[in-house]
This record gives sequence, structure tokens and C-alpha cells, in this order.
Amino acid sequence: MPAPCLLTGSYGSTLRYKSVERMKPIGKHSLLGASGEISDFQEILKYLDELILYDNMWDDGNSLGPKEVHNYLTRVMYNRRNKFNPLWNSLVLGGVKKGEKYLGTVSMIGVNFEDNHVATGFGNHLARPILRQEWHENLSFEDGVKLLEKCMRVLLYRDRSAINKLQIAKITEEGMTISQPYSLKTYW
Repeated sequence: MPAPCLLTGSYGSTLRYKSVERMKPIGKHSLLGASGEISDFQEILKYLDELILYDNMWDDGNSLGPKEVHNYLTRVMYNRRNKFNPLWNSLVLGGVKKGEKYLGTVSMIGVNFEDNHVATGFGNHLARPILRQEWHENLSFEDGVKLLEKCMRVLLYRDRSAINKLQIAKITEEGMTISQPYSLKTYW
């Protein structure tokens, strides 16, 4: 299943930065997407860089999979919440390790779950119903992209200040690819 991500960074109500990439590869098997504060996302990436470096130092031929990274992020977000200094992000982590697909989400207070499709923000309310109705296990990559573009179009129409640029990522056992940002066709 492809993963979309919108590309904006705002200052107050202005969309000042229109090409902020919010998806990053984590280790060999995982891809992280984030909504929320860009500076907090950068701090999370710093934590994850340290985690992956520590894991690689063992040099035992094993590497962290998406499930382990998701559990780590859950603990980080919950820990920061308990210190009354939460990281203002909602995270989506996906990956494939040893043929096992994984997709999970973590909120800024550590609430987490895994499912066949996840979303953050308004996507939980507006896109997930579409995904529940139209997603199925045998969806091709091209059909998955069309379905996600449909969901993103609904979200774009709902938020007048959103930008219509997005990226699509594909994660397989061989690796991951993240598309260049492209504009979604809209019909105003």
C-alpha cells in the first residue's frame, strides 16, 4: 500500500514553507511520516538516528524492524507526555521485514495502534471511512495511489489553507522509494 504525505510547513495560519518533506527512511526496513511540529519531528529523527546507530554497533547481522521502531516511538511519545513536554506530532510508521508488512500510528500522547490503513488529523475522520469502504488486500500499487489521491483530494477540499502537493512512498522487501513532490489535480 502506498503512503501519502502532504508537504507544508506553517507559521501561524500562513503556509510559509511549501516543500517540507515529512517522510524519512528509518533503518533498512521502515519509513516514518509525521504531521505536526517540524522541529519536534526533527528531534524524533535525532532519537531514531541514535537508536539505529546503537543497533548497528552490535554488528550481529540483525536490524530493527518496523514493529520495534514503532514500539520505541510509542514509548518516546508516552514518556514525553508524562513529563508534560509532549512532542507535537502524530506519526505513521510502515515497513516490511522478512516478508511481514507493518503499519502503525502513534499520537502525541503515546496512543498507538496498527492496522491495514492509518491516518492522522482530519484523515482519521474523513479519509479512513473511504479507506474502510474501498481498500482490500489485493489492491495494486496503481489502484492504491488512486485511492489515496481520492482521500487526499477530500482532505484538501475540507481545508481551505492546505496545499495540493504530496508525495507517495512505496515500501517493499527490496527497499523503499519516495516519489518527488507532485501537485494533486483539483476541480474547484
